[in-house]
Amino acid sequence: MTASESERVDRDGRDRLVAEDVVTGYGSSEILHGVSVRSHDGVTCIFGPNGSGKSTLIKTLNGIVPVWSGSVRYGSTDITDYDANEVVSSGIITLPQDGGLFPNLTVRENLRMGGYTVADKSVVEERIRAALTAFPALEDKLSNRAKSLSGGQQMMLSFGRAMVSDSDVYLLDEPSAGLAPSLVDDVIDQVRTLVDHGAQILLVEQNVRAALRIADHVYILAQGETQFDGPPEDLSEEDELIELYLGLG
Repeated sequence: MTASESERVDRDGRDRLVAEDVVTGYGSSEILHGVSVRSHDGVTCIFGPNGSGKSTLIKTLNGIVPVWSGSVRYGSTDITDYDANEVVSSGIITLPQDGGLFPNLTVRENLRMGGYTVADKSVVEERIRAALTAFPALEDKLSNRAKSLSGGQQMMLSFGRAMVSDSDVYLLDEPSAGLAPSLVDDVIDQVRTLVDHGAQILLVEQNVRAALRIADHVYILAQGETQFDGPPEDLSEEDELIELYLGLG
């Protein structure tokens, strides 16, 4: 059973997605040892070295990896046992590293896929218009196949398609991975565009310096545990922590 449109959280509210004391892993291997995170207003960044459990956390929040113990809540709804489809229907969407586009479909067709759960096609078209307003570079590419777009345009399309889903919370798993350095700033700008349109963002990103420019709240994971939880300005004062876990010292 999924949350209906009427059950979605107030978009002016804080902490829409809340995970508390989450323990999980794969097989008999425990990866997360009681991790708690919240989707604060704006952009919530999750940093940490390789193997810290960042990707496992995202897969747990989006229903791919089951929660062994602890809880996950979306607004007032307990979604701990939701599968991936139920999580999406609740108002939470994940943007994978590769954008998850359908390369042989056109830009318009990809955008429409964002509203595949919406019965009213006029609503989908309205959302597509809003996405094109947010990412106007796609306007004259609607008939082009997604695979013909540049790397930056493909990322715009991925973000725009997510907007068509009308989700409240976006889980971004290293969106700048594999992109040329010149495109990283574009990705960061696109993340802020999602926030400007009412979303809360949970962002896992290896490019820490770039992500810190838009971070409103920061978590640092290491060895499956939370090492830091606070605003980025507090993190900047923790020189030893930054050097130890992020290699920025």
